[in-house]
Amino acid sequence: MSTSEEGPSVCPDLSKVHEPLGALFAPVKDPEGWRQFRLTQDQVDRFWQDGYLTNIQVLSNQQCDKILLDYQRLVNEADSFPGIDMMYEFHSNQSKDPGNVLLHCLGHWRLTPSFHDVCFLPAIAVPASQLLDPKKERKVRLWHDQLFAKPPLQGGNVAWHQDFSYWTRTTPMAHLTVHMALDSQTLDNGGLHYIPGSHRWTRHGGPLPVTDFDFKDMESIQTILTDEEKANFKPVHANLKKGEASIHHPLTVHGSWANRSEFSRRACVVNYIADGVCSNSEEPLLQGTTKFKKGDKMEGQFHPLVYDPAWSRS
Repeated sequence: MSTSEEGPSVCPDLSKVHEPLGALFAPVKDPEGWRQFRLTQDQVDRFWQDGYLTNIQVLSNQQCDKILLDYQRLVNEADSFPGIDMMYEFHSNQSKDPGNVLLHCLGHWRLTPSFHDVCFLPAIAVPASQLLDPKKERKVRLWHDQLFAKPPLQGGNVAWHQDFSYWTRTTPMAHLTVHMALDSQTLDNGGLHYIPGSHRWTRHGGPLPVTDFDFKDMESIQTILTDEEKANFKPVHANLKKGEASIHHPLTVHGSWANRSEFSRRACVVNYIADGVCSNSEEPLLQGTTKFKKGDKMEGQFHPLVYDPAWSRS
């Protein structure tokens, strides 16, 4: 698409399409097709024990490379990328430190078929249904997507945090994060780490407070932890290979150190909510999206249903 002096060229808003476009995978046609993506009971039990699961194969190398083509275009074209104004957030370097670069953006699912279809990927939507609620399987809606990228040699860290600390504008807490590695993640390139059991760490019934909105200060969380939490603060490297995903609870503390390797560390993230989660704010939950009233169910154009457990039943 061409651009003009007036800004980015116009592109269709794919948030209006609430089914996969076929950019990454063939459509699922029957209940058995959906059931093949279910987690085992052992995996479900480990999730609730540790607060996360790792090394789930969800994308092929070819699928990763297709997503990375769109990612590279987004980086190269930046402000002229078609539809860029539809994104909820775009930070070419959220740390603002040229020596510690962290690209972070939200809302790219509206821009390209590949970015769009990641959100509808059965290999992550079906497990999400099993993990959103410890008591029963739930219908799954999109909360929002994210991209995180750390360039070689100067990639920044992502400070320790709980995701729900940033999401208290929604209620109740019935959220889930899926982190998909588009490059293999190592200790050297800033791979994702988790703190096992930290999904039980709360303050007054809610999440831990945010200690760094720009993710720069890796250890700032230490200033608000109890002695017991500090004693149990034992990071575990997810060790994700290209195409693998980790899935974590909204209260699981996670983070990643800087990339000082010669290789990129890029990942796409999809955040889901259970059907029935509501707005806890009178303001738009994401920039440029529907303004719900406090207490309204999150649904409609920007929060499509991506999976219903009924689809797996014969």
